[in-house]
Amino acid sequence: MITFYKVIVVIHIFSAIMGMGPGFILTTVVKSGKTMTELRHSYAVRNKMHIFVMVGGTLLLITGLIMGFMNPSLFRMGWYVTSLVLFLVALASGPLLLSPRSKPVKALLASHQGEEIPEEYYLLSKILFRYEHLANVIFIIIIALMILKPF
Repeated sequence: MITFYKVIVVIHIFSAIMGMGPGFILTTVVKSGKTMTELRHSYAVRNKMHIFVMVGGTLLLITGLIMGFMNPSLFRMGWYVTSLVLFLVALASGPLLLSPRSKPVKALLASHQGEEIPEEYYLLSKILFRYEHLANVIFIIIIALMILKPF
């Protein structure tokens, strides 16, 4: 018989795949654009993929907390608490770090005329991608903690 806890674990794992998987390639998708039209299309695809990241990430947090409340000993496990704290840090990076750095990129995409990608885009996107890569490193650490449960 399958228990409610096992159902939550399965939802948690699928949420990680749905949320983190696309999140790891968000920067790759937009790096393929060679013209402004391609770049705008890449960002449109990226925005659609980001929906999966948000839904999966939300389910990941909710199911992770449900598992913690169902099994309170998890809150005494270093790997669980560290993962939760890192997840909240990564979650906070969206509005605090990523959004302010993506707004100038979006404004440039909306206002620039012509097909040639301006140098300003490369400068702005480099900064944005640096923070996105940092978030990805945090997620890799979280995944390693979940798998290895080292402490």
